[in-house]
Amino acid sequence: MKGRQSGAHLRPHLCESEGRAAQTRSLKRALAVTSIFLVAEFVGGLWTNSLALLADAGHMLTDAAALTLSLFAVWFTRKPATPEKTYGYFRVEILVALANGTGLLIIALAILWESYERFLNPPLVKSLEMVAIAAAGLIANLFCVRILHGHRHDSLNLRGAFLHVLGDVLGSVAAILAGVAMWWGGYYWADPLVSSLVALLICVSAWRLVSDAVGILLEGAPAHVNVESMRHELTRVPGVASVHDLHVWTLTSGRHAMTCHAVIESPNQRAILERMRAVSQEQFQVDHTTIQLEEEDLCQENHTICL
Repeated sequence: MKGRQSGAHLRPHLCESEGRAAQTRSLKRALAVTSIFLVAEFVGGLWTNSLALLADAGHMLTDAAALTLSLFAVWFTRKPATPEKTYGYFRVEILVALANGTGLLIIALAILWESYERFLNPPLVKSLEMVAIAAAGLIANLFCVRILHGHRHDSLNLRGAFLHVLGDVLGSVAAILAGVAMWWGGYYWADPLVSSLVALLICVSAWRLVSDAVGILLEGAPAHVNVESMRHELTRVPGVASVHDLHVWTLTSGRHAMTCHAVIESPNQRAILERMRAVSQEQFQVDHTTIQLEEEDLCQENHTICL
């Protein structure tokens, strides 16, 4: 019996370890492909005088940095908790996601500024060569999207890396469309136009990523948890008179915590605790719970006896 219990206890940790290893392999493959093609697009952008290609190369450079940071975060979060850092290093991946989102915003604003200047004076561009290079970049970006697609919901950090690569797909498609427009009709304003559209799309994704990361760092309630609804469900547990000082926050992607005080009317403390934890886990996906029980007749202002 003890052996079976021990194995059941270890299985979640083994699954988590395997998941981290799979994330690392995917990130390494995506980083290798991205690094090769960012050089190709940068050289191609200089050769063809295409802002769309240079913008995509610049974005791929931030991708390479983002993927490197993501690899660092996956490795760093494996470090065990310490007496000084009792929750471990889970927040490292949130800091990396914030850095990735900020980097995306900066590069998007730079592209918008350069696009504005090119709108005023559209330069000549080697359109056919630009299309060929952008098509090769699109294939590489789609390969990276396929690699990271299955992990995009694993963590905010992986989501940030995925958004970077997805932004590159949009950049490559836009570069191809601009190249065709310039080759077919001589519409050289198409180059800064599609660059601006891609930059705006990147801004939207980046802002969402930054907002989510800041929300976690400020210990806001997870998006899927309605705190008042949770308070109501916890109060409905038999033996619970009221719930106060309820706090719910996110440690890192997929790991949520809750603390609260519960005034109880029943002496069956164990049953009350088990049911409140079950409500938190099953209805609100909050696994880490700390619940302080207080006897109703001893619960007084500024003087609470904790059980």
